[in-house]
Amino acid sequence: MISLPTTAENVRKRFLDTPETAADFAGAAAFLEIGDRLGILPLLEKGDPVTAAEIAEATGLPVAGVADYLEAMTAAALVQDAPRTPGAVQLAADYEQTRYEAGYLSWALNANRPFIENSSRFLHDREEAIRHHDRDFRQVAVSSHWMGSKGFYTEATDTIRAARPSRMVDLGAGTGRLLIDTLREFPDTTGVALDFSAGACEEARRAADRAGVGPRLEVVVRTIQSIADDPAPLEGADLIHAGFVFHDMMPEEESIADAVLANCRDALKPGGIMAITEAVPYVRNSRERRFSALVTYYHRTFMGRRLLDETEWKEKLLKASFAKVDCVQARFPTGRLFVATKK
Repeated sequence: MISLPTTAENVRKRFLDTPETAADFAGAAAFLEIGDRLGILPLLEKGDPVTAAEIAEATGLPVAGVADYLEAMTAAALVQDAPRTPGAVQLAADYEQTRYEAGYLSWALNANRPFIENSSRFLHDREEAIRHHDRDFRQVAVSSHWMGSKGFYTEATDTIRAARPSRMVDLGAGTGRLLIDTLREFPDTTGVALDFSAGACEEARRAADRAGVGPRLEVVVRTIQSIADDPAPLEGADLIHAGFVFHDMMPEEESIADAVLANCRDALKPGGIMAITEAVPYVRNSRERRFSALVTYYHRTFMGRRLLDETEWKEKLLKASFAKVDCVQARFPTGRLFVATKK
């Protein structure tokens, strides 16, 4: 007679020995969002061992509360005891990967919370809903940074390194991280960071100075749309990058986007390249389809944006008189890098 396993044994075989990926992401995302709001994460992410007392002094938080948070983070294996500094903690070895993965959950559910909570209002009158239900753009920036640390610009960085540009322009540069990293790697390279946000541009200047590349980085407070009428910031570039910014012009300003692309092509040196990182709509493969569907739905339904597919992007860049266009799949689900080359 065959003896069946007990219920407890069945449970163990079916569940207890299998990692619960969704639960891991949920726990990590919540801890990271709390730590970010408390101002603790920036101190941990410096990489040096730090104590609860040091964090409390820097943030103005009570020591006991910080200690409780660090105990929970240690239990979650997001930080670990510092081996050579008694009473201190430091980031776990896989922290960056965990933060990257948690970023998707944070962006999908919290950065875009107004879309979820007010979806009916958006479906009835999107323009009216947009005026009354802004997203928390700080949370958008934070979660995008977590995802972007490994998902957005790896392919763009590889392309930039291979090109070894003498002068690089980043359209929609934000705080200039991509450019600053490039200037640090290539001591003879100069760059232009263009962004409409004065605050982001000021932080880019400070970050460039801290990194020792300030004299080689020109920071310009302007919209990307302004390049359609005045392409002066592009002068002398042999590489122009734009990350997740062109879709903000679609569909109302598509003709302006076309003019920007044409001016980028004209301004580039012969053999220069334009690298555009963008989201494409409704990718159907098993790895990308669910997050791609959400990104597309958010942009189309709640933001009123039209994402171009791979064919449309290639056609648009060829129309701007680029000689060749290559498409590279990004790690970020729904992300693509379009590399357009000038003759």
